[in-house]
Amino acid sequence: MKHPIPRAFAACALSAAMAGAAFGAGGNALSGSDKQFAEKAAIGGLAEVQMGNLAQQKAASDQVRQFGMRMVQDHTKANDELKQVASNKGIQLPTALDSKHQKKMEKLSKMTGAEFDKTYMDDMVSDHREDVSEFKKEANGGKDADLKAFAAKTLPTLQEHLQMAQSTHDAVKKGSKTASR
Repeated sequence: MKHPIPRAFAACALSAAMAGAAFGAGGNALSGSDKQFAEKAAIGGLAEVQMGNLAQQKAASDQVRQFGMRMVQDHTKANDELKQVASNKGIQLPTALDSKHQKKMEKLSKMTGAEFDKTYMDDMVSDHREDVSEFKKEANGGKDADLKAFAAKTLPTLQEHLQMAQSTHDAVKKGSKTASR
């Protein structure tokens, strides 16, 4: 009766190895779409913080500077929450901007005043429309429960950002029309 115990352990070890292989390296159980969402959200969050910092330095409008400050605060918090979810799953998130966001930063960093305000707020409206769409999609259809919860929790803040971006954008456009008269 010495053999059943080692066989049981062998079966458990094999099951654990198969489960590990099914989840991938580091216990990563994320589907491709969940992982893509997490990576895109991480890069987008980094961009919002960097562009928000830039807005605080370069904006002509106090409303745009305030919007930039809010982006830094809220997206830093969301980025930290996303990092925690990813860390718990053994996922390494990007820590630098992709080329698309890097080009936006370079373009914005060369601007000042009203030109900066308009371009930054144009980007913020379109970025937040895309963010709201992506976060809704993940919250409703993601496979990973933790990422779905993160998306659902973050979505109302992004929707508020979109409203703020639209009203700030409208104010910047009105200001530039008034200034050009």
